[in-house]
Amino acid sequence: MKRGALLNSHLSQLISLSGHTDELTIADAGLPIPDECQRIDLALIRGVPTFLDTLNAIAGDLQIESVVLAEEMQSHSPALLSQLTTMLEQLGQAQGQAIAIEWVSHEQFKQRSRNSRAVVRTGECQPYANIILKAGVAF
Repeated sequence: MKRGALLNSHLSQLISLSGHTDELTIADAGLPIPDECQRIDLALIRGVPTFLDTLNAIAGDLQIESVVLAEEMQSHSPALLSQLTTMLEQLGQAQGQAIAIEWVSHEQFKQRSRNSRAVVRTGECQPYANIILKAGVAF
């Protein structure tokens, strides 16, 4: 049995197959998921699992070089953004490499998510609670 914290077999496989610069999107319940992307649907009910809990679980197994966020998060979900930036700073310190943030419009974000190896759908219902993670190198 796997010893790490992440138990979801689809997420574990996705992370183990990821290489440097591969992208993974974590999405709120409403983000459209492109047909060409693998869908990993974790959503159970409104708010379960949360965006931040899902990110925290994935970040425990994935080295993150940078992230992409929608500019609209700044004005529509400032409290969530504050929690997220604190989490990203802590994750960067824990992995020994700061995590860069790239800002794009929500429309650009949706287009960019098409390049992701997969989109992980959460139960999050806060506006613009979406992130694209770019895999880094763990050495």
